[in-house]
Amino acid sequence: MGRPDRSSLPGPTIGPLRRTIRYWVSRSFVAGLTRAYLRVRLEGRDRLPAGPAIYCFNHLSWADPFVLMAVLPFRPRLWFFGPKEEDMRVGGRNRVMYWTGTAIPYKPGKNDLLEATRRVGAVIATGGVVAIAGEGRIHVRESDLLPLSEGAAYFALRSGIPLVPVAINGTSWLRFGGRVRIRVGEPIALEGRPSRGSVEDATTRLWTALHDLVADTPDLPEPGRVGRWLSERFNDWPEGSRDAARAASEASRLAYSDPSE
Repeated sequence: MGRPDRSSLPGPTIGPLRRTIRYWVSRSFVAGLTRAYLRVRLEGRDRLPAGPAIYCFNHLSWADPFVLMAVLPFRPRLWFFGPKEEDMRVGGRNRVMYWTGTAIPYKPGKNDLLEATRRVGAVIATGGVVAIAGEGRIHVRESDLLPLSEGAAYFALRSGIPLVPVAINGTSWLRFGGRVRIRVGEPIALEGRPSRGSVEDATTRLWTALHDLVADTPDLPEPGRVGRWLSERFNDWPEGSRDAARAASEASRLAYSDPSE
């Protein structure tokens, strides 16, 4: 196998040494800041593959990628699939993510599958791991798991690498000293080509494994003013607000449990 083409990696066009320095600096800074505010622990570290893999995590808060950066091993190098952006060099937060070189952006509202697949393949070829928020959006309940997109399973099948469920709990509210648990599930070994049937089957297996990891988690009480402000600082609620998302969740739960439906 030839040397991987690092020039095709997402992010700024810089040399491998500068990429490595930016990666270690950004992760060390994020880890220190996160651990200064939250009590974060990782369970099941021994289940993490030593080489390339696709990590799929549930999504409760804007802070989820940061707690993962704080506790996951520095090697293999960690990348995040997303956000949906036309240009990562526009906007303060996007520029920071672009500078660190750990984001794999994809264009919203366009057929970007081929380009996104190429970017993910370039990361995997260099020995990296890709973390994907499989639900594609945040939600309010710690024990809930929304339907997963098929992207994580597709990328894992296409690259022939393990699919790893990673459960995050404790980030729906961000209070000072709050406990956050990251629990790693058993890697899902996949075989064959990424056909429609194999991708659907792998996604179903992934959803079941990830749901089992979060199902026993109680919801968090609402924190004080600072905790509420920090929790909502960068949250993007599709319904417009946390209250609207909570109401939609309750309505869906009632409809699902109604025997007349």
